[in-house]
Formats: sequence, C-alpha cells, structure tokens
Amino acid sequence: MIWETKTEEKFKALISRIPVFHRRITESVVVQQAQNNALLRKSTQVEEQDVIAAFFSDVPSPFYGMMVRLLEQSGFDYKKYGFPKNQS
Repeated sequence: MIWETKTEEKFKALISRIPVFHRRITESVVVQQAQNNALLRKSTQVEEQDVIAAFFSDVPSPFYGMMVRLLEQSGFDYKKYGFPKNQS
C-alpha cells in the first residue's frame, strides 16, 4: 500500500528515534496496523491519522510517554485526531 509522502517521512523520522532493540518490531507492527486502518477507511493510501491510530492502539502502556514524546518530536499532531482517547 502506498503512503502519503509527508506521513512516511515523519514516520521514518520517528522510527529512527526509537531505541535500536525496539525499532524493528515497532516498525513492523505499526506499518501493519496503519495499513489496516487505511483499509478500514476504504483508502488506498496510509495517512497521518492511520499511523497515529496504530501507535495509540498497539504501544504497551510502559512506553506510552515515550511514544507521545516521539510523535510530537516527529511532527505528528495526534490531538487533531482526538488522541489520547478517554479510557474511562
């Protein structure tokens, strides 16, 4: 599946900031989930909202703070898409 260019650039920047021992698994899981998210939207390309939703759905809670920081540092505007969702 194709990715929106700017989203892919930001994603690659984010992945490069993840500790090496977590990088490959994070990339694999998030790519798969982001592509699934795009398909659920009936889209032919992965967009920012798909990547953000993938991170918020698949990142274990001990890494949540780091994930939010990395999203911000990489230019992802997760609040625009309603994240973080209330967990009440």
